[in-house]
Amino acid sequence: MPLLPRFSLVLACLALPAFVHAADFDKKNCTYKGIRLYGKVQIVHSFPDIKVQATSSFPDLKVKVVDSFADSCGEWKIVTSFPDFKVQMVNSFPDLKVDMGSSSPGVR
Repeated sequence: MPLLPRFSLVLACLALPAFVHAADFDKKNCTYKGIRLYGKVQIVHSFPDIKVQATSSFPDLKVKVVDSFADSCGEWKIVTSFPDFKVQMVNSFPDLKVDMGSSSPGVR
C-alpha cells in the first residue's frame, strides 16, 4: 500500500473520536447522550453513565459542586443514592472533560 493512503487512513481514524464526541455532547441543551449535565450526581468506580476527566485547561464543562438545588448547567450535588446520573473519574479516554472547581459553572 502506498504511503499516502495509509497516512490518510490513520488521520481518519484519529479524527473519528472527535466526531463521535461532538455528536454526543449537546452544548446548547447542556446534555451528553440525552443526560442533563446538572442535578444529583453519584461518583462510581464501575458502570457509569458518563466517564469524566478532571482538568483545568480546555474543559467541555465547568462544574460547581453545590449543597442544594443543582438546577443549572454544570451544577452538581454529590449524592450516594438516587442520582440523576453516575460518573466515573478517569485519567484517559473520557467522555467529557470537566473543571470541577469552577465558581461559574456551565458550558464554554
